[in-house]
Amino acid sequence: MRRALEKRPLGRTGLVSTFVGFGALEIGRDWGLGDAGERRRPEDAEAGRVLDAVLDLGINLIDTAAAYHRSEERIGARLSGRRSEFVLATKCGEHDREPETFYDFGYAAVKRSIDESLARLRTDVLDLLQIHFGPDPRKVLDDGETVAAMKDARAEGKVRFLGASTGGEIALRCIASGDFDVLQLEYSLTNRRDEPVVRLCGERGIGVLVRGGLAYGRLTSRVIPHLEHLSGREKAVTGELLRLVGGDGRRLTALALQFLYRNPHVSSVLAGTRRIEHVKENLGLVDLDLGTGTLEEAVRISDPTPPVR
Repeated sequence: MRRALEKRPLGRTGLVSTFVGFGALEIGRDWGLGDAGERRRPEDAEAGRVLDAVLDLGINLIDTAAAYHRSEERIGARLSGRRSEFVLATKCGEHDREPETFYDFGYAAVKRSIDESLARLRTDVLDLLQIHFGPDPRKVLDDGETVAAMKDARAEGKVRFLGASTGGEIALRCIASGDFDVLQLEYSLTNRRDEPVVRLCGERGIGVLVRGGLAYGRLTSRVIPHLEHLSGREKAVTGELLRLVGGDGRRLTALALQFLYRNPHVSSVLAGTRRIEHVKENLGLVDLDLGTGTLEEAVRISDPTPPVR
């Protein structure tokens, strides 16, 4: 079996997820690198074909959010008849008002949004509901209304497990609270800040979904014409990684995916795309032979710890 389709425990939930999951942002909302055409979401029919391909290829985790504009609606329309084939994760707190979004973490707003997500997704239960934190996550946790609404929805049978899309100090608070079964963390070869948090989640039995594992396209061939637009350490590290793989964007993506695969605490990496060919390619790249020592050198290049002098 392809390593990309390896089933990993989603923490203590009893659920298992394929190592490569599907991040459904780009099928519902304009997003990504490039000009307006490159960022534009697909039409309904193409989005549906992508979703069918995700399940047909064996991926069993789909992560979405109300804030992804038409993503939930499209998943429900296309995949409601295949609901038993995948773990469904969505988010609350950031709400859709296309072309914008807005935040409301109050109890009533969150409870209402859960029902709206269930309706759009055409399902009776969400496997995982995550907080979609905004500019003041400390206040969200301090107020407690969002978590209370999520717990009540779980007691009502509308939600199975609770999670949060977070990082840093807020992630540590979420772990310490004992309220969360899964954390979604930003983690990649060029952003290893939360590597200790990933490890702590593994030690505490908390599932880890990785967002930004391909650095939002900056660890793919899409970065090559935009490399000069990066800045600081990210530009330097990405440039070195590209040189390591001879400027080959596919091998750069393979490095990024294999770096995440080697971490046993990662349950699933959410690889988002609007193109079927990219879904297929990502599955193969986890097994691509990079040559002896290449991944180890990439890990050294990306190490955020300054060398001891």
